Amino acid sequence: MLLSLDFLAIPLLVAAGLVFISLLAGMFSTRLGFSFLLVFLVAGMLLGEDGPGGVVFEDFKLAFWVGNVALAVILLDGGLRTHHSTFRTGLKPSILLATLGVVVSAAITGVAAHFLLGLSWPLAMLLGAIVGSTDAAAVFSLLKSSGVRLNERVAATLEIESGLNDPMAVYLTLALIGWVLMSSQGMGADMPWWSPFWSLLLQFGWGTLIGVGAGWGFGLFLRRLTLWARPSGGVRALLLASAGLSVFALATWVGGSGFLAIYVFGVVVAYKAPQSIQPSLSAMDGFAWLSQAAMFLMLGLLVTPTEALHTFWPALGVAAALMLVARPLSVWLCLKPMRFTNHEMAFISWVGLRGAVPIVLAVFPVMAGIEGAQLYTNVALIVVLASLILQGATIPLVARRSGVALPDMDDTQRVREVFGDFEVPANTRMADLCGFYGWPAVEAEHQTAAEWLADALARPPVTGDHATLGQAELSVRAMEDGAIVRVGIRLLDSHATPQA
Repeated sequence: MLLSLDFLAIPLLVAAGLVFISLLAGMFSTRLGFSFLLVFLVAGMLLGEDGPGGVVFEDFKLAFWVGNVALAVILLDGGLRTHHSTFRTGLKPSILLATLGVVVSAAITGVAAHFLLGLSWPLAMLLGAIVGSTDAAAVFSLLKSSGVRLNERVAATLEIESGLNDPMAVYLTLALIGWVLMSSQGMGADMPWWSPFWSLLLQFGWGTLIGVGAGWGFGLFLRRLTLWARPSGGVRALLLASAGLSVFALATWVGGSGFLAIYVFGVVVAYKAPQSIQPSLSAMDGFAWLSQAAMFLMLGLLVTPTEALHTFWPALGVAAALMLVARPLSVWLCLKPMRFTNHEMAFISWVGLRGAVPIVLAVFPVMAGIEGAQLYTNVALIVVLASLILQGATIPLVARRSGVALPDMDDTQRVREVFGDFEVPANTRMADLCGFYGWPAVEAEHQTAAEWLADALARPPVTGDHATLGQAELSVRAMEDGAIVRVGIRLLDSHATPQA
């Protein structure tokens, strides 16, 4: 009797065929403005018990394992592509959004869940924590595929925030699960008041320490290795992935945030060995896409759409509260003191994309044995679908309408609309410009256009920033190494003419 290999061939055929068809469908869907990730998620649901595939998948432990590993690989890829220069404009606002912003967003969403779903306060706040953070996979993927060139401040803030806020979401979820379990069992009265803060400190402390230390050491090692052995880009990508996952596992094992550790690891390695990692980025992009495909397909299998429909309208209300109230308010609280414009804050609010992270976090209560925990996966599914369909599909439109999209420099008309009709070198004296155009005199007679613009902005300048002086608008037209090199001029009064 011959050994049958159907147990290998049939599952492999189904899985590979599903990924292939999903990728083809995703290519067409992006032309319509929909995300690849949405296609993978829907494909998984079609294969599941409610779809034509009819596959019953209830292995939450496997889904949890795959989801965490996939997110780690995606964060590593994002960290490797985060340029050190972007921290000049994006680090401070990103840290605020990834900490205070997540807490505010989770709290407001929890209030909505309490009233819309009738959950007790501990359970409602747990739901808020599960859906409260943006998703690195969704943000990295949709910003790259949108075809929109954002100004550096907005792009850096969104990318770094999505890489940093997972640790806070995981911490809040675990802390609130503990609160729910203690409330249901009448425990926790003897717990020290400082215990949650100590846990938070350990999460972020160990995550940062291990990520920085391992990234620094591996960056030096990789520079020497590439000079000696000259490995191919694929081998370098495998070295990076295996080292990054080791960092993720080590940080998690000692009680730190593995997500924070692997993202910081990628950022530090890219800073220490930029030339050594460059050949590996193409292969790393493939690893990240494979991780996204596997994660969203499996999570699509895990959820049951017919069960989610039982709470469709309340869950949609929670999604609306998150997108229209919680996220905008948290963004305003965090970014208004940093002098972000209203248009920038509006765009960042709208691109608070939800993806795999809420569904992965929704598995936590199931594994913890919380009664009725299936509700969390159902609500998370509705929130994710609403975010990917409504927010993900409208990124290019909202970017152009809010003025945060920079023009293609070959598009003369759009360049003039953004930067004005004239431009001058950054070292042009403002006194000369004021005399020539008839603008109000500036206080410092020898101040250059770049210096005046930087002072008027009162924040690190980026290409596309602008400030008004009298009947003129001056803009940052070009920058090099963090310094303004060209200044654009728009005359706001159509009757204004240069002085002879």
